[in-house]
Amino acid sequence: MGGVPESHTGWTFITSHARVLAVIAENQSARIRDIAAHCRLTERAVQKIISDLEQAGFLSHTRAGRSNTYRIEPGKVLRHPAEAEAGLTVASLLALLAQDEALRADLLSSARARPEGA
Repeated sequence: MGGVPESHTGWTFITSHARVLAVIAENQSARIRDIAAHCRLTERAVQKIISDLEQAGFLSHTRAGRSNTYRIEPGKVLRHPAEAEAGLTVASLLALLAQDEALRADLLSSARARPEGA
């Protein structure tokens, strides 16, 4: 899985920071390489995002040998003024993203179960 992921132009609804955080929420010991592949980012971009999240207090890590274990601060309020004013936390964002993943999995499995041409 080497190389640079496909480039994307334009805007998206979910930021790369949210995507990285969601992957870490699923696997606190995920390798940067795996996070990058899942999010379709470069490893360098993921390192920068993790650094941003750590500096802002949303994430921390402990090192064990050559691997990291990440810890998310679920009660930390999101940065955008509208979200901060509403008291929305990292936990609420991750819950929303997890619901989206569950919904996509349900839709995919029901589409596969549907007979062809139905």
